[in-house]
Amino acid sequence: MQTARTGLTLMATALLAACSGSIVPPSATHPPKVQKAPTPGLGQPADPVVRPVASTPVAAAPAIIAAGSASALAAGVIAAPVSVSSGLTAGRETKALTAFRVSCPSLVKRSDASGLTQPADWQAACTAARTWPDGDAARYFGEQFDVVQVADGKAFATGYYEPEIAGSRTQSDAYAVPVYRRPPELVEIDLGQFSETLKGKKIRGQVKGNSFVPYADRAAIDQGALAGRGLEIAWAADAAEFFFLQVQGSGRLRLPDGSVMRIGYDGQNGRDYTAIGKLMRERGLLAPGEATMQGIINWIRTHPAEGTAIMRENRSWVFFKELTGAGPLGALGLPLTPGGSVAVDPAYVPLGAPVLLSMDRADADGIWIAQDTGGAIKGSNRFDTFWGAGANARATAGGMSAKGVAFILLPKGALARIQAAKANGTPQP
Repeated sequence: MQTARTGLTLMATALLAACSGSIVPPSATHPPKVQKAPTPGLGQPADPVVRPVASTPVAAAPAIIAAGSASALAAGVIAAPVSVSSGLTAGRETKALTAFRVSCPSLVKRSDASGLTQPADWQAACTAARTWPDGDAARYFGEQFDVVQVADGKAFATGYYEPEIAGSRTQSDAYAVPVYRRPPELVEIDLGQFSETLKGKKIRGQVKGNSFVPYADRAAIDQGALAGRGLEIAWAADAAEFFFLQVQGSGRLRLPDGSVMRIGYDGQNGRDYTAIGKLMRERGLLAPGEATMQGIINWIRTHPAEGTAIMRENRSWVFFKELTGAGPLGALGLPLTPGGSVAVDPAYVPLGAPVLLSMDRADADGIWIAQDTGGAIKGSNRFDTFWGAGANARATAGGMSAKGVAFILLPKGALARIQAAKANGTPQP
């Protein structure tokens, strides 16, 4: 979900992906409401984490990694030492084919930031996917794609999901945490329009006088920087649960009458994302095995003042809009498939492409479709698996942390063109 998928990111254990050296600051004068007592289904101490079933990753091919590589082409692309028919699909191929069909309208017309493919490369695979029987999905991926490895292939995968938390369309003592839409003064600037050396770089902030300045951070927004302007689209019951919904980038608000309001990413304040799970682990606040979304929420509930302070160390804030159509939506603007979609760094994986993961836990294995991005999902072979909504999705995503090997499935002909261009010294996009 394009969230933390454009400015912060993702999943619970992806909270371990960034760091900060500061200490926990004193509690603020006006902390947001954090529930002190457990709320059934919303982060209580019994909140489960799925324990992984061990799996043995396949061996990657030896590869020379280009230091400081900014794309898949620069990092190095080679034919993989496996095939789709090697028994690596892990039963996930049917969901993957469903998700791939959703990607096809975008694949055949969008540019590929990784430089690995061109829109026309995908036409044959997308045409075949339209009528290919779901029950024969493994053969489809085996016949339509070549399997490649980027850099050393060593992969790390986390998980995310569509959370559901208690909320209301109106403010009250029970629902006091504001859910803001994007403020009109928040501006995003594409720096690549000003300099070729800044191509692909963007910043967000606001204009004050004759200056472009950073936008309000989490602490300022918590303390009322946006209050009274009519920007609230809803109100959440608990700040800790809402914090993690922001990390996910979209979610559901269970309203007092039992109905559901779906909300999706509508921008981010431009401040850097800081993974509080890593901060808490480094400071000895979490015992071994507790650095999961569930463990972090439980600690914040037990220490509300300190929890408010440490949440504010993540200065990033995500804004939302109400969703009324299919969703949640990924970075392609298309609905995500639970158990079939994965977030990637588009500089290393073409958005919409199939990805084959062979990891040290079985539930992450198999074919996924790259349909999303994330602020913490950076570099080659870094992935964030999407699990949908509900208790099982929360339990799986909240503890997902898998290591292994990753491969990308490129449409037939793309690898041969890359290899020929490299052999001839031809510049590639």
